[in-house]
Amino acid sequence: MESRARVLIDCKDAKGLVYQISKVFYDRNLNIDSNREFVDKENGRFFMRTVVSGKFDPDELDAALKEVAPTDAHIRVVTPKEKKIVILATKESHALGDILIRNAAGELGASIECVIANHETLRDLVERFDIPFIHISAEGMEREEHEAKVMAEIDSHTFDYIVLAKYMRILTPAFVSSYAEKIINIHHSFLPAFIGANPYKQAYERGVKIIGATAHFVTDDLDEGPIIAQDVIPVNHRFDWKDMQRAGRDVEKTVLSRALDLVLHDRVFINGNKTIVF
Repeated sequence: MESRARVLIDCKDAKGLVYQISKVFYDRNLNIDSNREFVDKENGRFFMRTVVSGKFDPDELDAALKEVAPTDAHIRVVTPKEKKIVILATKESHALGDILIRNAAGELGASIECVIANHETLRDLVERFDIPFIHISAEGMEREEHEAKVMAEIDSHTFDYIVLAKYMRILTPAFVSSYAEKIINIHHSFLPAFIGANPYKQAYERGVKIIGATAHFVTDDLDEGPIIAQDVIPVNHRFDWKDMQRAGRDVEKTVLSRALDLVLHDRVFINGNKTIVF
């Protein structure tokens, strides 16, 4: 029976790599359904995403690719399957609600294992979709104590990624390092110009003409991890700060949805503090 796989390769660039890799597929009578590649010339890195189909053993194919790739190669042979996500939220519903609706419509490309929140505000919304909602209050707790409880709940699930759907708590380095390259965040693109309370009101008072959103992987540098997707929309003098906020929330949920689609379909490679997106 024929199968399909996404072959993801990240390695030091070398002459003849595309030929050598393609020959591995050819020798196994595999069809290349799609292929994208990129060379980061500044750092000498080669990236390749290929979808192949045919009869193959994923482990044997992985071993064969490692024989022709440089020794530092990161190679993954991914059989397409529904990935699993855990969502962290606080009180804002727009990003979370959009994910829940896409999931219910079969458009998300992942299963939601649970939603964990530090407030009860979103329980009714989540439970309407028959998704487990876990409330872990941070009231009266040190950050590390609260995070330990959240991590214990996360680790009780099998998951591929953690999605911060407007989770309004700064994560400690210990938390981030425990889930390196697995945490995806969304935020408005005013940073660092407008930080703190009510950035949309600050933006309105400065008369900004565009607002936007950024989805990125989380690192220890607050809101500065490798960017997955971004977008902007125009605003003008007719917008008050609440209009800007509504428009900003719309672009936030759109950008987060786009980022999740890319990540869940294995189209994103992390390259230092940047991404390669196929």
